[in-house]
Amino acid sequence: MTDARGQRIVLVVAVLASFVAFLDGSIVTVALPAIAGELGGDLTLQQWVVDAYLLTLGSLMLVAGSLSDTFGRVRVLRAGLVAFAATSVLAALAPDPGLLITARALQGVAAALLVPSSLALITSTYSGPEQGRAIGRWTAWTGVAFLVGPLTGGALVDTIGWRWVFGVVVLPVAVTLVLMTRLPGDAHRGTPDAPARVDVVGAVLAAVGLAGPVFALIEGQRVGFGTWLVLVPLVVGLVALVAFVAWERRTPHPMMPLDLFRTREFTVGNLATVGLYAALNLGTLTIPLVVQELAGLSATVAGLVTLPTTIVSLLFSTLFGTLAATHGPRLFMTVGPLVTASGFLWMLLVRDPIDVWWQVVPGVVLFGFGLAVTVAPLTSAVLSQVSPARSGIASAVNNAISRVAGLVAVAFLGVIAGGALTVDGFHRVVVVVAVLLVGSAAVSFVGLRGSGSGPGSGSSGHELRADRGASSSS
Repeated sequence: MTDARGQRIVLVVAVLASFVAFLDGSIVTVALPAIAGELGGDLTLQQWVVDAYLLTLGSLMLVAGSLSDTFGRVRVLRAGLVAFAATSVLAALAPDPGLLITARALQGVAAALLVPSSLALITSTYSGPEQGRAIGRWTAWTGVAFLVGPLTGGALVDTIGWRWVFGVVVLPVAVTLVLMTRLPGDAHRGTPDAPARVDVVGAVLAAVGLAGPVFALIEGQRVGFGTWLVLVPLVVGLVALVAFVAWERRTPHPMMPLDLFRTREFTVGNLATVGLYAALNLGTLTIPLVVQELAGLSATVAGLVTLPTTIVSLLFSTLFGTLAATHGPRLFMTVGPLVTASGFLWMLLVRDPIDVWWQVVPGVVLFGFGLAVTVAPLTSAVLSQVSPARSGIASAVNNAISRVAGLVAVAFLGVIAGGALTVDGFHRVVVVVAVLLVGSAAVSFVGLRGSGSGPGSGSSGHELRADRGASSSS
């Protein structure tokens, strides 16, 4: 049994490991205009720099969750950290768009090993209200990545160049690897003597099923949606997604165990995740682009504009994680997205000439507060009725769904904005983001129970844990 000191070390390592993946996501957005300017490209290149990472991350996170449960969280984390450092250096040295996009895809592979294992460390170490508080702290401190990312990225772009946006990630990786040597000996080594069972067919079907539609959405804006170059990948991808679900239903060792969705909280939480993270990825990608490309301000200023989101989230995430552990997540997962939606709707005030401090920043503050209200309760809801032995794959499913939602939303950016980001295009993006957030709030309000849906409550959860224990041992 891990003591209090061991729990603290586990939490620190989990935070730092997730920090690396989240930092990459937040630091790159402010560098997109500079990348397109140096390597040559438009909105399509910017979409691919983001989506190449999200594509492999979303496709392989489920496999990574299974590996985490089988081989142990620490071993998988260590492999992911080393790979992430290597691929970050490759991205920093990329001489052309093709190699940069390839490096970003490889970064996504490495990041897929980090997030589910780090969160599984927490859910396997803490229980009850302590788990809610730990998840709240994890949410808050990984939010530092979103605080440091845009500011650091903007400063690097404006001084020594965008390539250092990727190179700087190596530093937190090194710190995390050193701290991992201090983890307690019982820090979740995985299922004893469990053979490695990797769902290769499922992984391939998921990757093809995601890549096809994403390619069609991004390239369709450039070459036309009626061309064979777009229609063939779209059809192949959709067929692969249908085949993926059919395969996961029949294979004895699925990468996405569909029985997880028998839990009401898990299912509703993941449905809410779709709307929330599609909105967040679409919104957070466009705000720095508006500040730089429409308002004509620097990358550093773009980082400053997004700063309030992280500060507010950092201040309040632990509080709302604790409250959700006590009172259940329903209220917070309903109110939070509505507050976030109001923040984005504020940005409908954006007009030429753009005044970011009045037309954008107040909306960013509301966005940050709504995020703080929502994210930790959402994580608690998704994992509340999952047994510790399966927390790795359950966390991976939720994280994969969030990444895939963001992946598809970013792929739609060109369609929504009209091929180029203008003030009118930004207004359309804002409205779509608000609609997605309202939908997430409605799903949570209708689908979740009241205070009884907090972690560790409800007899159905105990019955399901027993079923899962039986199925996992067979």
